[in-house]
Amino acid sequence: MLPKVRTPQSRRMITLEVCGNTKLTPGFSTITLGGPELEHLTPMGFDQTVRLFFPREGQDSLRMPKLSSEAWMAEILLLPKSRRPWVRNYTIRRVRPERGEVDIEFALHGDSPASAWARRARPGDPAGIFDMGLTYLPPAHATWQLLAGDESAVPAILAILEHAPASLAAEVFLEVSETADIRPDIIAPEGVRVRWLARNGAGTLPGRQVLEAIKASSLPPGRFYTWVAGEAGLATGLRRHLVHDRAVPKPDIAFFGYWRHGRSSPG
Repeated sequence: MLPKVRTPQSRRMITLEVCGNTKLTPGFSTITLGGPELEHLTPMGFDQTVRLFFPREGQDSLRMPKLSSEAWMAEILLLPKSRRPWVRNYTIRRVRPERGEVDIEFALHGDSPASAWARRARPGDPAGIFDMGLTYLPPAHATWQLLAGDESAVPAILAILEHAPASLAAEVFLEVSETADIRPDIIAPEGVRVRWLARNGAGTLPGRQVLEAIKASSLPPGRFYTWVAGEAGLATGLRRHLVHDRAVPKPDIAFFGYWRHGRSSPG
């Protein structure tokens, strides 16, 4: 079953450039992108996702697709790898329309193409985005929410909390690689309880601590909405637990396997 997505009425390819690269913690960096074409982006808040286009190492320019529709995928695949850009999904962390800037936060996963680019990106480097819309779509009947993710979903969940109404009640479970990646100063409504978990070299697969913590938790009563993302085992494992062990209706769970441990996305 395909996830529900809310997309803006109009979308187009937006070519930008790197304006700044800020290290947040040992495992996270923020890349600030800017340019006049950003006026074509419609800020939607929450987990607004974009396709991020960035050059491969050794490429001195960025070849953006000409098509502003899902047909761009075929256009990209027809290019030889020497000219084909990397394409990955990322959440917009913040938008500053008055300055023509957008922040995208990166979890620095080993030597993945996106992490390698985020480490070396410098002002003036080319990049591009294509708006994909929102997947965080809580139903009106939910009395509270369960938000969970590993480090790859931390930027999306923090963005959701920053845009959430003051009335939000939520249990939030966030897993990061090490204690130094925990953010003590996040912005969230008063009714939100955030629990950070750090692997600290324990050798467990990413997302497993969050999954086990939720399984062992006494969750609040009432019908709730779940948004979980990260390593595929966390997303599918939590959905399975909620449906089979807690009788949660499947439509009340939005789950997204951003990545799979030991496997990289094709380029």
